[in-house]
Order: sequence, then structure tokens, then C-alpha cells
Amino acid sequence: MAYMGKNYSTDGGDKLVIGGTLEVGDGATVTGLTDISAIPTAAADTLGCIKVGDGLSIAEGVLSVDMCTPAANQAASTADTVAKLKNDFNTLLAALKTAGLMEADSEG
Repeated sequence: MAYMGKNYSTDGGDKLVIGGTLEVGDGATVTGLTDISAIPTAAADTLGCIKVGDGLSIAEGVLSVDMCTPAANQAASTADTVAKLKNDFNTLLAALKTAGLMEADSEG
């Protein structure tokens, strides 16, 4: 089969081969591109698709990490017994869990 340009149709017009640049102008639309399975999943060395998960947001194409609420301040411990130190430590753990910086205790 002979052709003169980089862009040509085959198979009775059913297939269009783009060998040059495909430019879609302002206001143009493209239909029929519903299968994105050919786009790779993004990785450290691969540009590709991602899903925005918990703790992330996306706006105008920019992926951001949602900031968590800091834990409430807890004064330094002045405990003079192991029992008081245990109470101070448990208070700190509760503050971290309340702020979402540590997972809550599992039921069971």
C-alpha cells in the first residue's frame, strides 16, 4: 500500500493513522475515548493515572495532601510516680487519637 503523507486512512476509512501531530483546537470535542485501560498506573518513574484517596485532594490538576489537625498541647509531665507517668502517657495517646494522628483502639 502506498501513501503520500504521515496521516492516512485505511480499511475503507475505518482506521485513521496519525503519523504526525494531532492537534485538537479550542472548542473541539473528541468522542468515544472511554477506555483508559491503556494508560499506565503512575509510579515513581512512570507518568500515568492515579486515584485520589483519603487524605488527598485535587484542584485544577494539582494533587495535595490534606493537612491533619494537630493534637492538643499537653504540658510536660511532672509525674513523680510510675502511676502518674502512666496517666500522663495515656492522656497523650488519647490526644493523638482524637486529632486523628493515631488510629483508635480496635474493638474486640
